[in-house]
Order: sequence, then C-alpha cells, then structure tokens
Amino acid sequence: MRGKKKLNYRNSGVDIDAAGRLEDGYFRLIRPTLTPGAIRNDGGYGGLLRLQGAPSLLGGRWRDPILVSGTDGVGTKLKIAFALKKHDTVGIDLVAMSVNDILVQGAEPLFFLDYVGIGKADARTLLEIVKGVAAGCRQAGCALLGGETAELPNFYAKGEYDLAGFAVGSVERKHLIDGSKVEAGDVIIGLPSSGLHSNGYSLARKALLEKAGMKLGRKIAALGCTLGEELLRPTRIYVKPILSLLAAFRARKSVHALAHITGGGIVENVPRVIPGDLDAVFDPGSWPEPPIFELVRLAGNVDREEMYRVFNMGLGMIAILKASAAEAALRHVARVRTPGFVVGRIARGRGVVRFS
Repeated sequence: MRGKKKLNYRNSGVDIDAAGRLEDGYFRLIRPTLTPGAIRNDGGYGGLLRLQGAPSLLGGRWRDPILVSGTDGVGTKLKIAFALKKHDTVGIDLVAMSVNDILVQGAEPLFFLDYVGIGKADARTLLEIVKGVAAGCRQAGCALLGGETAELPNFYAKGEYDLAGFAVGSVERKHLIDGSKVEAGDVIIGLPSSGLHSNGYSLARKALLEKAGMKLGRKIAALGCTLGEELLRPTRIYVKPILSLLAAFRARKSVHALAHITGGGIVENVPRVIPGDLDAVFDPGSWPEPPIFELVRLAGNVDREEMYRVFNMGLGMIAILKASAAEAALRHVARVRTPGFVVGRIARGRGVVRFS
C-alpha cells in the first residue's frame, strides 16, 4: 500500500551485498591453503579435490585409499572469544578438533570445510574467524575447500556465533590403524597439549569465572599471561609429527593405536582404541601438567578423578607402540620439534584406564 515501507532482505536483517563483498576476503585466505590435489573453483557450489594418483604428504601417490571423515565444533570456548572480542584463534581450534580425530586412524587430512552461524554478519569478525581456519589448515597440510556463512537474525545473541568444521582425510587401506594390534606390554607415549584445548570449558568457566570470580584480563604469574590469553590458547594440531612418526615406523608396524584426548579426557578416550581385555595404565607425574589444570582444580574444588574424566591434563595425543620401539619413537618426535613422554603401559584388564 502507498506510504508503507517496502520489505526486503536487508531490512529483515540480512545484507546480501555485504555477504558478496566478504567472499573476496574469504578467497584471499583460502587460496594459500590449496594442496596439489585441490582444484581451484572460486564461486563453485562444491569444493573439488582429485585423490587418485595425487601426491601424499607421506611420499608417493594414493593407490588404495580409504576416506576418513570427522566433524566437530569449538564449544563454549567461544564464550571467551566473545567476551574478549578476539576471534582469530578459534578457527585454529575448529580445524584441530576434526583433523586430530581423523589422524587417529592414520589418515592424512585432505580438505576442510567450515560453517559459521551468526546473527549479524560483521566483516571484521568473520574474516578473523576464517583467518584462523586457514592458519589451522596450513598447519594440518590440508586444503580449505570452502564453507558456509549463515546470517540468522534474532537467532544468536548480539556479538555471538557458532562454528562447525568438517574434515576429510585418507589412509591407504593396508596402513589403517584400528587398535586391534594393541597387546599387553605395549608402551603408551603422550604428546603434550597446549592447555585446555577445546574441551571442558563449561567446567573451567564455572570454576574460574563464576566460583572463583577471576577476571579474564587478570595476569596470573603461574600461567605467564592473562587468564583470557590462556583460555584462548589454540588447540595443538598433531598432524605433522604423527604422520612423520607413522611413516618412520610403518615398516616395523610398531604403532598399534592412537587416541586424541578430547571430551571425556584420558579416562574416556583411551579405552576407545584398545581391546576390551586390556587396560591402559598411566603413571601420573610422568609428564608435565600445564598449570591451568591445577588452577581449575583449586578454583572449583574439583576432584582429581573428575579432572581426568573431563580434561586432557596435558596430553593431547596418545600413541601406543611396541615396547621395543618406544625410545626410538621419542627420539623421532623430538627431531620434529615435538616432545614426547612415556606415560604408561598396556596390561591385562577389562578395557579401562587405570592410574598407578
């Protein structure tokens, strides 16, 4: 009717023109991640990658590949990013959570896709997020083939968003790792985490921010940084050291299992990769525990048993190997600038984690 304002998508809350301008920024971040098998397809509806005959990070070309896929998010760690208005590291977390998962089967990450759901598209925030995603993909050696930004007015609180990531990798059929070769007497090696990674933030935030009343901008001597900086420390990506380890010990078939220590902590994740008649026996104190864990425990009066059920406690990736290969494996990961520690052993049992 005459005199009434016409309704369009923009005054409904979604600016299509602004979204189009953002695409140019996305493409500039995506292109440096493209790997030899990836096919540039700016503006295409799907990402393209040629696998058969394409080069592998481990050398040679794919012959009998099995695809391995994984998906994950960042969880309530995003609440810290919102509070600090710092969005350039959570994209690394997003990549890490998925590529570390598929790595457990021995898979080399091939490509990654991201999803961002946001109430109101803000160019600076979105480009910071994708900048982190691209950085994570470069660390993992995989291509960022594309993604989706969904602008959903009135769905998310102002200044908030959610992230999801999707990784696809590949492993030669004969090199697939499934834990079936784990046996009593095997040694457990742990690779250190960078801190909380992206798990247990509901408990950590409750203990530190609500119960103890700590402020994100507070400098904490034990951490060597502010609490906010520590809580936003990106998840470590283990792709390059683990693939290097697998390549070096593949002929001897020494690596029997891998476990990514994510939600559920050490107690829940390690039993997923060992037979039901074996236990993983850990030696607490055999690896350095980042101070953030003790800070959470004391602030929230959290039982040690609960800590091991929720957090990685300083171990982000576990490798289970033949005992005869353990020392050589530690020397190998040290050469690729990743410290490792003998943290336990495999013993007869009932498929659980025990602490000596």
